Amino acid sequence: MDTWAQPGNGVRLEWGAEGVTALGDACAVLVVVDVLPFCTTVDLVTARGGRVLPVRWRDERGVAEARAAGAVVAGEKAWTLRPSSVTDIPSGTLLALPSPNGATLTAAAAATGAHVLAGCLRNASAVAVKALELAAGRPVGVIPAGERWGIDLLGEGRNFGPLRPCVEDQLGAGAIVAALDRHGRTLSAEAALAATAYAGTDVAQALRTCSSGRELAAAGHPGDVELAAQTDVSTTAPTLRGKTLEAE
Repeated sequence: MDTWAQPGNGVRLEWGAEGVTALGDACAVLVVVDVLPFCTTVDLVTARGGRVLPVRWRDERGVAEARAAGAVVAGEKAWTLRPSSVTDIPSGTLLALPSPNGATLTAAAAATGAHVLAGCLRNASAVAVKALELAAGRPVGVIPAGERWGIDLLGEGRNFGPLRPCVEDQLGAGAIVAALDRHGRTLSAEAALAATAYAGTDVAQALRTCSSGRELAAAGHPGDVELAAQTDVSTTAPTLRGKTLEAE
């Protein structure tokens, strides 16, 4: 028995790339949760009829391939990784979105052969419903991305450091687990703890005052935090089809 795969539970949860490795072979569906900002931006783009091509962080070859596929690379126009930059993105846009956490984990999750969804607070219930549909009775794994020490999204960045479990992804994962729980799926202890944290937290206040939220606000982007804190305002369940995340 693989203890680290949390056997015997319909909903399982583990953090970051190591979590993908632990749960990937045991789960039919992996839900990547990167609330600030990747999965929130993905939700906004796909809800408007766009598609997102996840690109691993600092992957120049991936960026070149995205351009060759006709994608607009985030940062080359007005659209960036920031949620507030894509609220008016035109339907039909294919946006290549590099990120050190959400995009990189999406690619890793896809390599396991599981169905992959991008979840956040905005689409928690919709993603839970889609995950159950795709799982068809098999386990669902929820992967809060966390942050990496040493990554500066607003500058040049440095090498990847160790995982920093973060408030926003704990709450986003907890919202999705809570929605799965409402459908009667058994929860691992790790998943249940995230759901309990979500149920007992003022989500908007937590996102404003957590380290990631403060970082964005200090950089002049408090609106991104407000967009990310909105819960169950979207009916979109971004699903990886081939190499792109699309509305479901």
